[in-house]
Amino acid sequence: MRPVLSAELAGRPESAAIAGWESVTADLSAGAAGARHVMVTLDAEGVPISASDWVLYSSGEPREYVHETVGGRIERDGTFRGTRWRNVMVEVADSDEPQPREAVRSDPSPEDVQGLMRVVRELLRRAGKELRS
Repeated sequence: MRPVLSAELAGRPESAAIAGWESVTADLSAGAAGARHVMVTLDAEGVPISASDWVLYSSGEPREYVHETVGGRIERDGTFRGTRWRNVMVEVADSDEPQPREAVRSDPSPEDVQGLMRVVRELLRRAGKELRS
Protein backbone atom coordinates (compact mmCIF):
# COMPACT_ATOMS: atom_id res chain seq x y z
CA MET A 1 0.00 0.00 0.00
CA ARG A 2 1.26 3.44 -0.76
CA PRO A 3 -0.29 6.90 -0.64
CA VAL A 4 -1.61 8.31 -3.91
CA LEU A 5 -0.27 11.75 -2.95
CA SER A 6 3.33 12.60 -2.21
CA ALA A 7 3.95 14.25 1.17
CA GLU A 8 4.53 17.63 -0.48
CA LEU A 9 1.21 17.52 -2.34
CA ALA A 10 -0.82 16.11 0.56
CA GLY A 11 -0.81 19.44 2.42
CA ARG A 12 -2.20 21.51 -0.45
CA PRO A 13 -5.86 22.61 -0.27
CA GLU A 14 -6.56 21.37 -3.81
CA SER A 15 -5.47 17.88 -2.74
CA ALA A 16 -7.97 17.57 0.11
CA ALA A 17 -10.45 15.57 -2.00
CA ILE A 18 -7.98 12.69 -2.37
CA ALA A 19 -6.22 12.90 1.00
CA GLY A 20 -5.81 9.46 2.50
CA TRP A 21 -6.22 7.58 -0.79
CA GLU A 22 -3.88 4.64 -1.31
CA SER A 23 -2.91 2.42 -4.19
CA VAL A 24 -2.01 -1.24 -4.35
CA THR A 25 -0.02 -2.42 -7.34
CA ALA A 26 1.41 -5.69 -8.59
CA ASP A 27 3.80 -6.25 -11.43
CA LEU A 28 3.54 -9.75 -12.81
CA SER A 29 6.02 -10.84 -15.43
CA ALA A 30 5.89 -13.82 -17.69
CA GLY A 31 9.47 -13.30 -18.90
CA ALA A 32 9.65 -13.36 -22.67
CA ALA A 33 5.89 -13.99 -22.82
CA GLY A 34 5.13 -10.46 -21.60
CA ALA A 35 4.33 -8.34 -18.58
CA ARG A 36 1.25 -7.56 -16.53
CA HIS A 37 0.54 -4.66 -14.17
CA VAL A 38 -2.48 -4.39 -11.89
CA MET A 39 -3.39 -1.30 -9.84
CA VAL A 40 -6.24 -0.68 -7.39
CA THR A 41 -6.98 2.73 -5.82
CA LEU A 42 -8.71 2.89 -2.44
CA ASP A 43 -10.40 5.98 -1.01
CA ALA A 44 -9.66 7.29 2.50
CA GLU A 45 -12.16 4.78 3.95
CA GLY A 46 -10.34 1.86 2.32
CA VAL A 47 -13.05 1.27 -0.29
CA PRO A 48 -11.70 0.34 -3.77
CA ILE A 49 -12.78 3.02 -6.24
CA SER A 50 -10.80 2.18 -9.38
CA ALA A 51 -8.86 -0.67 -10.90
CA SER A 52 -6.79 -1.32 -13.99
CA ASP A 53 -5.17 -4.40 -15.43
CA TRP A 54 -2.81 -4.11 -18.38
CA VAL A 55 -0.86 -6.71 -20.27
CA LEU A 56 1.95 -6.23 -22.78
CA TYR A 57 3.04 -9.14 -24.99
CA SER A 58 4.47 -10.02 -28.38
CA SER A 59 1.77 -10.92 -30.87
CA GLY A 60 3.82 -13.61 -32.57
CA GLU A 61 4.32 -11.42 -35.60
CA PRO A 62 7.91 -10.20 -35.98
CA ARG A 63 8.48 -6.89 -34.18
CA GLU A 64 4.83 -6.45 -33.19
CA TYR A 65 3.56 -5.91 -29.63
CA VAL A 66 0.07 -5.83 -28.16
CA HIS A 67 -0.94 -3.75 -25.13
CA GLU A 68 -4.34 -4.65 -23.69
CA THR A 69 -5.95 -2.72 -20.84
CA VAL A 70 -9.16 -2.94 -18.85
CA GLY A 71 -9.66 -0.13 -16.36
CA GLY A 72 -12.22 2.08 -14.76
CA ARG A 73 -14.25 2.98 -11.72
CA ILE A 74 -15.64 0.61 -9.11
CA GLU A 75 -18.95 2.11 -7.98
CA ARG A 76 -20.16 1.97 -4.36
CA ASP A 77 -22.75 -0.64 -5.34
CA GLY A 78 -19.98 -2.90 -6.69
CA THR A 79 -20.67 -2.32 -10.38
CA PHE A 80 -17.82 -1.43 -12.72
CA ARG A 81 -17.78 1.38 -15.27
CA GLY A 82 -14.74 1.31 -17.54
CA THR A 83 -13.08 0.83 -20.88
CA ARG A 84 -11.10 -1.84 -22.68
CA TRP A 85 -8.27 -0.88 -25.02
CA ARG A 86 -6.26 -3.02 -27.42
CA ASN A 87 -3.25 -1.27 -28.92
CA VAL A 88 -0.94 -2.85 -31.47
CA MET A 89 2.56 -1.39 -31.86
CA VAL A 90 5.36 -2.25 -34.27
CA GLU A 91 9.08 -1.70 -34.06
CA VAL A 92 10.36 0.70 -36.68
CA ALA A 93 14.00 0.63 -37.78
CA ASP A 94 14.70 4.34 -37.22
CA SER A 95 12.97 4.63 -33.82
CA ASP A 96 13.89 3.50 -30.30
CA GLU A 97 10.21 3.09 -29.37
CA PRO A 98 7.55 0.91 -31.00
CA GLN A 99 5.11 2.96 -33.06
CA PRO A 100 1.32 2.67 -32.80
CA ARG A 101 -0.35 0.78 -35.62
CA GLU A 102 -3.85 0.21 -34.29
CA ALA A 103 -5.90 1.27 -31.26
CA VAL A 104 -9.31 -0.22 -30.57
CA ARG A 105 -11.57 0.92 -27.74
CA SER A 106 -14.52 -1.15 -26.52
CA ASP A 107 -16.69 -1.75 -23.49
CA PRO A 108 -15.36 -4.46 -21.20
CA SER A 109 -17.22 -7.75 -21.45
CA PRO A 110 -18.80 -9.31 -18.35
CA GLU A 111 -15.89 -11.80 -18.40
CA ASP A 112 -13.38 -8.89 -18.43
CA VAL A 113 -15.06 -7.35 -15.39
CA GLN A 114 -15.28 -10.68 -13.52
CA GLY A 115 -11.61 -11.38 -14.22
CA LEU A 116 -10.56 -7.89 -13.11
CA MET A 117 -12.58 -8.15 -9.90
CA ARG A 118 -11.02 -11.55 -9.12
CA VAL A 119 -7.57 -9.99 -9.48
CA VAL A 120 -8.63 -6.99 -7.36
CA ARG A 121 -9.86 -9.30 -4.57
CA GLU A 122 -6.61 -11.29 -4.62
CA LEU A 123 -4.44 -8.18 -4.66
CA LEU A 124 -6.34 -6.69 -1.72
CA ARG A 125 -6.19 -10.01 0.14
CA ARG A 126 -2.41 -10.06 -0.25
CA ALA A 127 -2.25 -6.47 1.02
CA GLY A 128 -4.30 -7.40 4.09
CA LYS A 129 -7.43 -5.61 2.87
CA GLU A 130 -10.77 -6.86 1.66
CA LEU A 131 -13.05 -5.83 -1.17
CA ARG A 132 -15.93 -3.95 0.41
CA SER A 133 -18.41 -1.34 -0.72
